[in-house]
Amino acid sequence: MNDRTARVSIRILEKEYQVACPVEERTDLLDAAEYLNSKMREIRESGAVMGLDRIAVMAALNLSNELLKHKKTGGVGSDTEAELVDKMRLLRERVESAITRGKQMEI
Repeated sequence: MNDRTARVSIRILEKEYQVACPVEERTDLLDAAEYLNSKMREIRESGAVMGLDRIAVMAALNLSNELLKHKKTGGVGSDTEAELVDKMRLLRERVESAITRGKQMEI
């Protein structure tokens, strides 16, 4: 890790994950993790979905749906479609990596 990368500890559904990100994106990552945690808690507490993997997929689908609705109404701001796709890909990779690490820890 270099001076421009931070290792950030985030907590989602009582599990802690270490995530590397650019220093200038640390606050955004923490905000995103808090938002994701709240959405995953809502899904878990509804009782309709069981298992961390399924809860994560449902949360990702819900967040993607919110983003697409926001995009259709023109509320995307200055991000281009390519930038949004890159951000969604990065978020997906981070979630998949966190889930993989969580599975490795449970074994």
